[in-house]
Amino acid sequence: MAKWLMFALMTVASWGVYGIFLHKGQVAMADPVNGRYKAFLFVGIAYFLVAVLAPIGVLVANKASWEMPGGGMFWSLVAGTVGAIGAFCVLLAFGAVPGVGPAKAKFVPVVMSIIFAGAPIVNAVISLSLHPPDGGLGSIRPQFIAGIVLAAIGGCLVTLYKDPKPVAADTQAPPSAPAEETSSE
Repeated sequence: MAKWLMFALMTVASWGVYGIFLHKGQVAMADPVNGRYKAFLFVGIAYFLVAVLAPIGVLVANKASWEMPGGGMFWSLVAGTVGAIGAFCVLLAFGAVPGVGPAKAKFVPVVMSIIFAGAPIVNAVISLSLHPPDGGLGSIRPQFIAGIVLAAIGGCLVTLYKDPKPVAADTQAPPSAPAEETSSE
């Protein structure tokens, strides 16, 4: 397996469980109002450990130059900022989902599917606008367009059919009294 593909698949695995673990963290904070923000604080600590200390270690081990051009620093800060805003918005999305307990938790895959289906579409559109193909937009292969359409369809299908076995409206049990929520979801 090519090294780049191995690392790409490791990223898929890591980001694939990100929302699940983030939701578990906010619930485990046992703070219905601020649990998600407490969880995000620890995401920031983890980012410091992984995104600050690890590169410093690699740079030192590689005896790299510490000269960093302003443009590289600026765009890297922009990238980190939009990444952090996106991570924070995941938590805000979890908090804005209706319901409590399991009814709310079932939206975790929906939120993450919308994000992971939508992000490649945004990436493709922005990349094409910044770096248009040599032959113009008309030279884009139909398979590329099909991939974007399929990503959108996949996100929609997961969102619309998230429940493994929907219950028919006429066979649903009568609603029970809502339980008191003790965790932040």
